[in-house]
Amino acid sequence: MTAAAEVIRRLAAWRLTLATAESCTGGLLGAALTDVPGSSAVYRGGIISYATEIKHQVLGVPAQVLDTLGPVSQPVAEAMALGACRVLGARVALSTTGLAGPGGDSFGNPVGRVWIACAWDGHVRARCCHFPGARQQVRQAAVEQALAMILTWEVEQP
Repeated sequence: MTAAAEVIRRLAAWRLTLATAESCTGGLLGAALTDVPGSSAVYRGGIISYATEIKHQVLGVPAQVLDTLGPVSQPVAEAMALGACRVLGARVALSTTGLAGPGGDSFGNPVGRVWIACAWDGHVRARCCHFPGARQQVRQAAVEQALAMILTWEVEQP
């Protein structure tokens, strides 16, 4: 069973809904989830907030945070996950924001740095990851880590 299938299975058993807010993964996380038959019972949808202004305007990430810390930061990942819950009406959400390459950003983040957050009933946790490899490898690793993060949290549900 894939990690995405396990996420769907567990959340369905608990009657929980899931949303995603993606930046660097550009919809790959949502695609992994919707590849699972029956995912519509759990997965409400996703927002691909590739542009910084979408993170602010749609997901409610504070402009000051984006201006001072940049889009690749813990507060942004956390706000994205909480925003996805709010906008899409889900109890659980995953978010990804990072740099898949080819270059870093003006805030000092290197290629391969990805912040992943999981929000669950208003609680949120974030993790900073560093993935090696080319652009597609970084993006796929971020998807796998996001799914693993939600599976780990399910065990110790808040």
